[in-house]
Amino acid sequence: MTWIDFPLYSSIVVILWIFGLVFLLISYKKEAVLKIANLLFVAGWAVLILFVLKLWIELDRPPMRTLGETRLWYAAFLPLVGFVTYIRWKYKWFLAYSIIMAGMFLAINYLHPETYSKTLMPALQSPWFIPHVLVYLFSYAVLAASSIVAVKGWYDSYKGNFDLETLKLADNLVYIGFAFLTLGLLFGALWAKEAWGHYWTWDPKEVWAFLTWMGYLIYIHYRHFHIHKSKQALTILALAFVVLLVCWFGVNYLPVANTSVHTYTQY
Repeated sequence: MTWIDFPLYSSIVVILWIFGLVFLLISYKKEAVLKIANLLFVAGWAVLILFVLKLWIELDRPPMRTLGETRLWYAAFLPLVGFVTYIRWKYKWFLAYSIIMAGMFLAINYLHPETYSKTLMPALQSPWFIPHVLVYLFSYAVLAASSIVAVKGWYDSYKGNFDLETLKLADNLVYIGFAFLTLGLLFGALWAKEAWGHYWTWDPKEVWAFLTWMGYLIYIHYRHFHIHKSKQALTILALAFVVLLVCWFGVNYLPVANTSVHTYTQY
């Protein structure tokens, strides 16, 4: 099991999800087919998880080193976020969004196949590697979901049809994502102390991670003290996600990346 097998597995996943989306669309008129849609989504997700686990075994390391591997985890986490959100709040559109976005990340990996090495550099051979990367990727998936809610809120406001429940959904997603983002920072600091002897070195990736954390903290505080200013809050949420995108992969293309110890994520 290597990336050579990815086209087969990803094709099966995407086909199952496409049929699932079709049945989800039909369910707006015929609720009975919703179970079929959910079964197809779960089946596709299970195939994807199977590929991740087999790839992990074959590489003899967690597949979290390259951008392509992080996109793979992103594709795995997004449907999970969508399902949990759907079970809690019954938003079909949000479930569809999570599946479509996950499929998009699979498509990016399909169009840009990677080469890889089984070995990890010494700094990555740490017990903090897996928890640090996993909690960050999960937080990114949840916070990305909160941002699409913000976009929907803006659209509804423009149409004069703003629903307060939309903002509450964004709040709940931010609270969850922010908690995991905080854990990611803490795990990263402990890992840095073990690997380089310092909790914080002002590495470009560390700086942007901190800015991302501050962006969502600002949103939380703004929502607490300005409950009725929904448009401004949604704007802050959208801008925070832009900072997150720069932190996730944009910083790799900045000139300062040459001095970063996190540049291994490009390869």
